[in-house]
Amino acid sequence: MKLVEGTSYFSCGDGDPVIFIHGVGLDKSMWGGQVAGLSPHYQVISYDMLGHGNSQNPTEGATLDDYADQLERLVVHLELNKPVTVIGFSMGGLVARAFALKYQHRVAKLIVLNSVFNRTESQRENVLSRCVEVEKFGPVANVDAAIDRWFSKEYRGANPAQIKAFRERIVTNNKIGYLRTYQLFGQSDNYGFGIIEKITVPTLISTGDLDIGSTPTMAYDMAKRMPNAKVIILEEQRHMMVVEAPSLVNDMLMDFLSHQKEQVTLQEVANGA
Repeated sequence: MKLVEGTSYFSCGDGDPVIFIHGVGLDKSMWGGQVAGLSPHYQVISYDMLGHGNSQNPTEGATLDDYADQLERLVVHLELNKPVTVIGFSMGGLVARAFALKYQHRVAKLIVLNSVFNRTESQRENVLSRCVEVEKFGPVANVDAAIDRWFSKEYRGANPAQIKAFRERIVTNNKIGYLRTYQLFGQSDNYGFGIIEKITVPTLISTGDLDIGSTPTMAYDMAKRMPNAKVIILEEQRHMMVVEAPSLVNDMLMDFLSHQKEQVTLQEVANGA
């Protein structure tokens, strides 16, 4: 683990850089399965969002642009001088979108996993009511209900130690950092709604068909507004599919990244590079 300008991160592996952004209440360690699968082929970078893990808290009134700026500072520090692949999960998907809009020259490919877009009124009311409870009771509010939504009953039963660790990670978050980030998550599903078509890089949007918070409908709605996006819905998967089914997710990621690399190579040949 390293710390730069208030951001905790790690980097491993060699190759083109791939940056992972976690969800609300979690931290950079959630990507263990993806690190194992992708680091033999890519430079894998994961960091703690503002208000999480060992990174600094967001300021009062922070916006998604501030979270995008955090990633920009990390990219500059790591001297990543060519465009990178950004992979965001849930809240991390919102940050990835914000980064792709604000720092378009930095992004080669975008992958958005289990993330929200254009919630219905009832969906928005549900998440905002959870924000109120978080403000009253801190990170412990709704944690057990969240875990029930995120993981299948079978996975929870077979992996009690891991489920306990996830619960502990959530409830031990900094109260201020967690609340500010959760509120932003609750309010920002339509960030960039009118300009999302400006994200023209190859984009993969994926979720599980059983993810009731980041639904397939949201994935398709987002993708149809982006000129170079594709959607993959993973069957029998819930919100935490990156943890519950890492091999399945990794195969999807590797296929997308490898295909895009082949496309770039073919284009270079066609242009006489």
